[in-house]
Amino acid sequence: MTDLYVPLIFLIGLGAAFALVSVGVSLIVGPKRYNRAKLEAYECGIQPTPHAAGGGRIPIKYYLTAMLFIIFDVEAVFLYPFAVGFNQLGMFALVEMVLFIITVFVAYAYVWRRGGLEWD
Repeated sequence: MTDLYVPLIFLIGLGAAFALVSVGVSLIVGPKRYNRAKLEAYECGIQPTPHAAGGGRIPIKYYLTAMLFIIFDVEAVFLYPFAVGFNQLGMFALVEMVLFIITVFVAYAYVWRRGGLEWD
């Protein structure tokens, strides 16, 4: 019975060893010269500027890009079980999935035509 767990224990140990060795090597090999720029928060390569009292305004494109990402992730989540169980689902599921893909494609075409996929 314990023979079944040996490969699992080996892989967990291998993963933990890799993580510890990676962190240890980065501490030894990594640069030790810290400056003001390295100690600041990462801001997408743009110099951080002081914000207004309310936190400032963030461009709406960030939110739109995040929403598009979520929409296409949800589409992938729905397509995967359909692909796995395609043979057992029948024609009804095929028609429903085609309608779902058409709906997502219409939203994608709308965003594309409005310029939502162009990053300025």
